[in-house]
Amino acid sequence: MRPCILITNDDGLTAKGIKELKDAMLPLGDVIVVGPDGPRSGMSSAITVSIPTRLHKVHEEEGLKIYRCSGTPVDCVKLALNVLFKDRKPDLLVTGINHGTNSSISVVYSGTMGATIEGCINKVLSIGYSLCNHHADADFSHVIPFVKKIAEKVLEKGLPYGVCLNVNMPENPPKGIKICRQANGLWTEEFVRHEDPNGHPYFWLTGNFTNREPEASDTDEWALTNDYIAVVPTKIDMTAYEVIDELTSWNL
Repeated sequence: MRPCILITNDDGLTAKGIKELKDAMLPLGDVIVVGPDGPRSGMSSAITVSIPTRLHKVHEEEGLKIYRCSGTPVDCVKLALNVLFKDRKPDLLVTGINHGTNSSISVVYSGTMGATIEGCINKVLSIGYSLCNHHADADFSHVIPFVKKIAEKVLEKGLPYGVCLNVNMPENPPKGIKICRQANGLWTEEFVRHEDPNGHPYFWLTGNFTNREPEASDTDEWALTNDYIAVVPTKIDMTAYEVIDELTSWNL
């Protein structure tokens, strides 16, 4: 039986990245795409609870079904698992390919990785892919062989429960793949103030990323800076086990 592969993203169903990912996965199995009906970047693990979520099939052919969802990336995964996969879980969930990196602390904000983590929670092998290029017409051709290779290896080897992969790829042709840890970094936000015609203020979020350990050679940021694909095994268990004994000693 051919593997069944679920695909979603946070850039929307019409983004080039999800089309490239769909084409890369078709040789590996039967594909079901469930994509948001518009951009949902920065949604993390947000879900829709105050309004109905809609799901429409927009295309079907042998080995491929494509659906449009009105919700968030995590809604796409939840609906797929509960409505489209009643009798069989997907063998693999792949998300992206995101237009822009989701390395370092960006994993916390990413809708792409939010969807990946949702699959992982539900015991589905899950990979999130991102390319360091925000342009709508970004060139993915140099990374597609690596996208397929990583997916094939995960299908073959599996992953431990609670672990998914955050795969970030450089804009330039990759020198290879590095297994990395998440870099210690943060976004320094800046809110640019404007006023509407009635004199009421509104704000646009901008910001710059700061890598707090630019010399460390075992991080995803170092790998990307040096034109390697960064693969970070990412856990859903956020417990700081090393602090449990200390907190216990507080006698709270």
